Amino acid sequence: MQPPDSDPQRTPSAPGRPPAGEIPDDISRTEPNAVSTTFEAGTEQRIKRGVLAASCILIVGFIVVSVVHYFEARAVARRNDAAYSAAPPVDVVVARPPATAQELVLPGETAAWFDATIYARVNGYVGTWLVDIGDHVKKGQLLATIETPELDAELSAAKAQLQAARASVEAGKAETAFTKTTNERWRDSPKGVVSDQERESKKADYQTAEARLYAAQAQVALDQSRVDQYSALIEFKRVTAPFDGTITERKIDIGNLVTAGSTTATTPLYRMSQTDPLRVFVDVPQSASGELMQPGVPAEIRAAGAVGDVFRGKIARSAESIDAQARTMRVEVDMPNSDHRLVPGMYVNVAFTLQLRGLVEVPAAALVFRASGTQVARVGADRKVEFVPVTIARDNGRMVELASGVQPGDRLVLNISTQISEGQVVAPDQPANAPAADQLAAKR
Repeated sequence: MQPPDSDPQRTPSAPGRPPAGEIPDDISRTEPNAVSTTFEAGTEQRIKRGVLAASCILIVGFIVVSVVHYFEARAVARRNDAAYSAAPPVDVVVARPPATAQELVLPGETAAWFDATIYARVNGYVGTWLVDIGDHVKKGQLLATIETPELDAELSAAKAQLQAARASVEAGKAETAFTKTTNERWRDSPKGVVSDQERESKKADYQTAEARLYAAQAQVALDQSRVDQYSALIEFKRVTAPFDGTITERKIDIGNLVTAGSTTATTPLYRMSQTDPLRVFVDVPQSASGELMQPGVPAEIRAAGAVGDVFRGKIARSAESIDAQARTMRVEVDMPNSDHRLVPGMYVNVAFTLQLRGLVEVPAAALVFRASGTQVARVGADRKVEFVPVTIARDNGRMVELASGVQPGDRLVLNISTQISEGQVVAPDQPANAPAADQLAAKR
């Protein structure tokens, strides 16, 4: 009888099987890479200790991270509280008196003093043309001639008819004189020598002769008027300049058939314009219309491009009405142009000098538009915000002149936030337009 196995970890195996943890010889021979499942003593304890250590590390790390997040959150909260309780920073500007004068520059367009399109007044064809584009002509100067054979024939016929009518008048005068003497003889004859019927007949002949004479004289007047009409039309064979100016277009050539009239189907002969003096039209904004409405205001016309010079002019007239769409008023500036350096249709800049109207001048960003009216946010010596109503004297775009509500030296907030209310304390920055001495004192 064999003693029992002394190894407590060894379990008995079934008959015919190898002990637990041992690889049978036949398997080891067939599977040389088989792994043994036998563990060394103490392996289980080491695993437990490792798991316990890892758990402790994770717990400690979680606690450290939580503490760090807690203190960071507290710091952020303190900073937020400090920022919320601190006065909000604002940009300020100092109200200053406006400059001595302000220049308003507006776009303008040049236009001719006179501009005329010349059409033919009679039917015919062009015989000669004497001037071309760019020529300077005088009033009454011959520009072209038109040949009018039909009109010439009509004038000759009218003159012949006038001569015939005059001859009829002479014949009527002779007949009237004869019938007059006959009527007088028969009228003064003794009673009983001629009958009353013969007397009435001679009187009727005289009256008829007088009527024929009056008709002939009327026909002479009618024929004379027709001759005068054709004679006046004959004068239009000579196309002359209606005023001193410059030829800007020529639409004719020798032999061209021309038709009297100025309809859309009629071809014009010339186009000419007078450029001395010259008109300059400017659209003045509504804000400056009151100052630039009266004639006599001086203007400076600045031409760009090849001309590149400055010309002087004055306001001659204005429309005295505001355009409802553009909110502008049309103003005309007249200027001398004896050297013809400026021509109609040019783009120019027109500068006007506007007189001061406001007490102070501030940026447009300082204005606050509310339902109660236009206001500014003024910062007092105690750094509190006060909203003050103001009156705009002139809006110059980037800068605005104020007539009331603000005094020179007041500090005004620029682009004030809607979160800032009346009486709130703010932290104003050093004004950008403060004098140099003030800026130096602020730095110290």
